[in-house]
Amino acid sequence: MKKVILSVVSILFFGMFLNAQTATTSGSKKLDLTGRPADHFMFQFGTDTWTSRPDSVKLGGGFSRHFNMYFMYDKPFATNPKYSVAFGAGVGTSNIFFDNHTFVDVKSPANTLPFRHIDSLSNHFSKFKVTTIYLEAPVELRYFSDPAHPGKSWKAAVGFKLGTLLKAYSKGKNMVSNTGTSINGKTYVQKESNKRFFNATDVALTGRVGYGVFSLDLGYQVNGVLRDGYGPLMNKFSVGFTISGL
Repeated sequence: MKKVILSVVSILFFGMFLNAQTATTSGSKKLDLTGRPADHFMFQFGTDTWTSRPDSVKLGGGFSRHFNMYFMYDKPFATNPKYSVAFGAGVGTSNIFFDNHTFVDVKSPANTLPFRHIDSLSNHFSKFKVTTIYLEAPVELRYFSDPAHPGKSWKAAVGFKLGTLLKAYSKGKNMVSNTGTSINGKTYVQKESNKRFFNATDVALTGRVGYGVFSLDLGYQVNGVLRDGYGPLMNKFSVGFTISGL
């Protein structure tokens, strides 16, 4: 998976770069970009998963998802305004749901993060997830088929984002018995916070393609979800939709 993502992003990046160079050398008509905003918000929502999981890490029991929000600044190339570089800052969240017979003990004093299987005769949560929240700085190389009217333009972007971990926690909801009976009420929630096991830095490759304000996005975390030596080597892979004013 990692090699596939790297290959796709590399091909897109060099293809866009070569097209930009070709268009620059051949000359292009000067465009009026006075109506094009330079700064804007970007919202992303979609599904997440952890790749290369061992058998002890069982996902399920809910819709694993992300929600990201960034404030971006876009700078068109003076030589060819169909291309631009954009950079910004914002917050990225990821919620990974686990099989309801899996308990992730983020408060454990152990050296590695325990993924504990709970047998069918024991009490367990009906829903259980692990959430990570990063402060992120995305950078994109962008292409617009009609840069003067980005809201009516085909567009593509490749890039990366760097993040620093703000918070990590587990959340179990509705403790039930082996018969499925709620023990503490369906609104009961157990939340435990601990960043110790999770990578303090997020490095991810990104790509988008779409039309107007909507695009399909992909993301792949190059470094592991967990810190080296604190658990199995797993990488986060994301697919979703982006809504952006540019």
